[in-house]
Amino acid sequence: MLNMDFTFAKYQELCETIVESEYTTLTFTQYFAPKNIPDKFVILRHDVDRKPENALKMAELENSLGIISTYYFRMKEDVFKREIIKEIANMEHEIGYHYEVLDKAEGDIEKAIRIFEDELKEFRKIYDVKTICMHGNPLSKWVNKDLWKKYDFDDFGIIGEPYLSIDYTRVLYLTDTGRRWNSRFSVKDVVVGANSRRKEKMKSTDDVIRLINEGDIEQMCILAHPERWSDSFGAWLKELVWQNTKNMGKAILVKRAYKSK
Repeated sequence: MLNMDFTFAKYQELCETIVESEYTTLTFTQYFAPKNIPDKFVILRHDVDRKPENALKMAELENSLGIISTYYFRMKEDVFKREIIKEIANMEHEIGYHYEVLDKAEGDIEKAIRIFEDELKEFRKIYDVKTICMHGNPLSKWVNKDLWKKYDFDDFGIIGEPYLSIDYTRVLYLTDTGRRWNSRFSVKDVVVGANSRRKEKMKSTDDVIRLINEGDIEQMCILAHPERWSDSFGAWLKELVWQNTKNMGKAILVKRAYKSK
């Protein structure tokens, strides 16, 4: 597939660049429970929204290179695949809970916390989950992390949530949302942090690779959604068309959000 972006070959190139650099990869549990945290690190985060089989391929690729990362799975029938989760955990990657309980409860916060507790219990039958991360549905009027305005995730044995527990003035946050790395099409996947001008230039994975090679930013969190990466042209093209369609809708939502401020 030549030098096309968002292929597993390109993701492997990104991972190999990290391995050959001065950066160490961390899981979120390692970051939130700091003991001898290195000066230069990359946290690789994967939100498994769809296609858990792609998450397994990504985990195997990382494992072959000696990389550890964190996989946040949604509690949906076509995503919460126990055997895949177990396989990824056996590679020493971290498993986390990608919660969307305010969406499921249609804003009923008491119902949402009950769903959260029940779903977390199901995850912990497979893996001792220590970190969670909200799922952001751009079409939903609720923001799932708002659950913690009333409740405390510490009460559930959770030590951190990427949207609430990281100082992004120190950690550069890059996400492949919209098949770009500059957060242009992020609706709820948004953080306030430093290096915004640097981030605006991050369009392709090659830009991220160059950033890692330059090595002047010491702390980074890179979010790669497994369903966005393909190893066949047909799957790659399908995802491209689907993502471009979503981006048109997201652009309208982002514009409306900006005007409402």
